[in-house]
Amino acid sequence: MAADKGLDRLDRAILRLLAVDASLSLAEVADRVGLTPTPCWKRIRRMEQDGIILRRVAVLDPAKIGVPVSVFVAVETADHSGTWLERFAEVVRSMEEIVDAWRMSGDVDYLLHVVVPDIAAYDDFYRRLIAAVPLRNVTSRFAMERMKAAPLPI
Repeated sequence: MAADKGLDRLDRAILRLLAVDASLSLAEVADRVGLTPTPCWKRIRRMEQDGIILRRVAVLDPAKIGVPVSVFVAVETADHSGTWLERFAEVVRSMEEIVDAWRMSGDVDYLLHVVVPDIAAYDDFYRRLIAAVPLRNVTSRFAMERMKAAPLPI
């Protein structure tokens, strides 16, 4: 489905509200967008079924749950075969420290967002990663401060 196919002003208003606070009650969302609960619920349900709303989650403070260190790991590979990609995808899914993974264009093949409690934990993660699948180069960048975390622009 195209990014905006079938989304009207009310759908977008609902999405903006849920992207900021998915814990809002149906009645609150409906009231804020000027609908009654039933049509509002139908719109939300349709957007879930259409895959526009993927899931509703709580945003957690990494430091307060023991993983304050964010590392952005750039991965380069010499092997672009389907077999290698399947193995790499398996490794990515299996390592809980990886919270986001992207296949990239340009000089870096993959970009991983890794969260860990400390540098020693990152070293352990790194050793397991390079042992699990052949890689040409791995570059780690440690985040000093998260400057922005925002919902998608709707």
